[in-house]
Amino acid sequence: MTTPTRPAPAQRAPESVVLLDEEGRAVGTADKWTVHDADTPLHLAFSCYLFDADGSVLVTRRATHKTTWPGVWTNSCCGHPAPGEPIADAVRRRVGQELGVVLDRVELVLPRFRYRAVMDGVVENEMCPVFVATTSDVVRPDPDEVAEVLWEPWAEWRRAVLAGERDVSPWCRDQVAQLPVDPLAAAPGAESDLPPAAR
Repeated sequence: MTTPTRPAPAQRAPESVVLLDEEGRAVGTADKWTVHDADTPLHLAFSCYLFDADGSVLVTRRATHKTTWPGVWTNSCCGHPAPGEPIADAVRRRVGQELGVVLDRVELVLPRFRYRAVMDGVVENEMCPVFVATTSDVVRPDPDEVAEVLWEPWAEWRRAVLAGERDVSPWCRDQVAQLPVDPLAAAPGAESDLPPAAR
């Protein structure tokens, strides 16, 4: 299979991210394609862990042309809410775009998750609430975003990540450490604990 090339800036659809202050309040917007650099401002994002009817989690390998953590295994989907877009709607939209599925259920689990990570001088700097979701659809990943997908039993994958036996993205490693033992059975996170820009 031919690896897709990263689209040139002129070919990319405009996409804005919400910039945040230290309290999580919106302070402006920026072009997604220019915001990630050596001095990335704090901005709003989300992560999603997608489960099937058997309780397996979908793990994805990032496309090999991505600027940060190319080809690295991570959670099911990440993304950025558009300005004014409800964050749960952003989860549904982005999962549909990247994985080609409709979500049956979307639940907030880690409303306060935040991280900063650096790779080759490029910084990720996000307030990144974490969601769990379910689907019964067949996954059809977008090759421009996802190089490979794999359904894994949650308990087994969680154990391997926590034991350092799986090389995953830094945000995924930290999220798995904070997620409940059984994310689908856990009480939903409080929306009042979300960054103000995501409420």
